Amino acid sequence: MIHRFGVFEFDSDTGELRKNGRAVALEPQPAKALTLLLSKPDEIVTRDELRDAVWGANTHVDFDRGIAYCLSQIRAALGDSGDNPRFVQTVPRKGFRFIAPASAREITGELRRGRPDEKFNKWVTIPLTLALAVAAVGVVFETLRTPPLSERAVIAVSVFDNETGVAAYDRAVANLSDAVLERLSKVDPERISLIGNSFALRQPRNIRNLKSIAQSVKADYVLLGQLQRGEDGLRFITHFIRLRDEAHLKANRLPIASEDLAGLEAAVVEEFERAVREHVLTRPSN
Repeated sequence: MIHRFGVFEFDSDTGELRKNGRAVALEPQPAKALTLLLSKPDEIVTRDELRDAVWGANTHVDFDRGIAYCLSQIRAALGDSGDNPRFVQTVPRKGFRFIAPASAREITGELRRGRPDEKFNKWVTIPLTLALAVAAVGVVFETLRTPPLSERAVIAVSVFDNETGVAAYDRAVANLSDAVLERLSKVDPERISLIGNSFALRQPRNIRNLKSIAQSVKADYVLLGQLQRGEDGLRFITHFIRLRDEAHLKANRLPIASEDLAGLEAAVVEEFERAVREHVLTRPSN
């Protein structure tokens, strides 16, 4: 099934996402989640439905963290925002909803292999030679505009840690790292790239190793965070670390006035964005 919405086209059979005809990277699990959301446009999809669609009822994983990651990857691929969504809306305590106008069309086997049929003809409105010329110009422009990956700073975002011993905070803390990934992915994609789902970054703090992170994800920096309880109440500790020498470029303690963590996400996201702008984007080299 091909789903079209805005400038995007998504093949739910293959998990391929395209923007203006150009492929957009989307991992298999976020693609499964997007398939389910598109199959029920403007309807609430519950977390349980997403869990079953992505992992199945008999798989035992951290579903809350996995769902948060899937949604953050979908939003990053679509250039969407959880705060002001155009495509995927979070419905508090209920689930998620695909809110953009979308159309769906069955694709035959012959069409998928590239053979034209009458259903497909009305989609093809540009002569082949013109389409190829436009594509060639787009490739040249993108090549000139976007630096190669080797010239971008790579920032790894580790899963954040709830060190309070209060299980009720687990989901909120896990979602924080995904919120940071989502914000930073929009800051300056031409100069930085983000990594957040590597196995090394999902390890608990007591076995997490910075050298292993540097070797496995080939990152220049890593972001760490811990929710803790001190004598004066809750606090969140942020760390911005350069991996080549494990130097702390910035660390901060954010006091939390409310036990329900009100305002924590905004404060943490803004703190890490400031660190990236100060230590990565305003300096010509590392």
